[in-house]
Amino acid sequence: MWYNSSGAYETQNFLDTGIISLYKERNVNEETLKHVPLFAGLNKKELQTLARSCQERKYAPGTVIIKQGDSGVGLYLITEGHVKITKESDPDRAEVELDTAGPGDVLGEMALLDDLPRSANVIAVDNVTAILLPVWEFRSALRSNPDIGIKLLSVLSHRLRNARAHPAHE
Repeated sequence: MWYNSSGAYETQNFLDTGIISLYKERNVNEETLKHVPLFAGLNKKELQTLARSCQERKYAPGTVIIKQGDSGVGLYLITEGHVKITKESDPDRAEVELDTAGPGDVLGEMALLDDLPRSANVIAVDNVTAILLPVWEFRSALRSNPDIGIKLLSVLSHRLRNARAHPAHE
């Protein structure tokens, strides 16, 4: 509720603006999620189901978004800003920087599927905005929509076949 520029008291426009804003945010999440390789085979309705569970998060520079050894909270899709990915291998040595990531990059997708601890740290380099799909919301969506799980199994099977056909050389 507020007064508009002509001094009239308004309530409906505020509600409409909130609903439109919420719709746009969910639509953005749906559009964003369809670019996540794990979700490539999902249809619009299935993407909408997952998008309803997404949350936008903002992080200041230096914030640890993912801590090595912690249990996974969910999948992060960076929409703005950059992060560095580091790993602690020995308590007596400094962290090793493994990589950097930025807009469009996905982090932590395996946390949706297993309960293993995080294998690296992810730290905001500058102001970061990310879409978080929490693991508990994702698993709830799978229970309600088993077709999503079947499609994800197909993607994972394809990845496994590719990995076996093209083993990494160390």
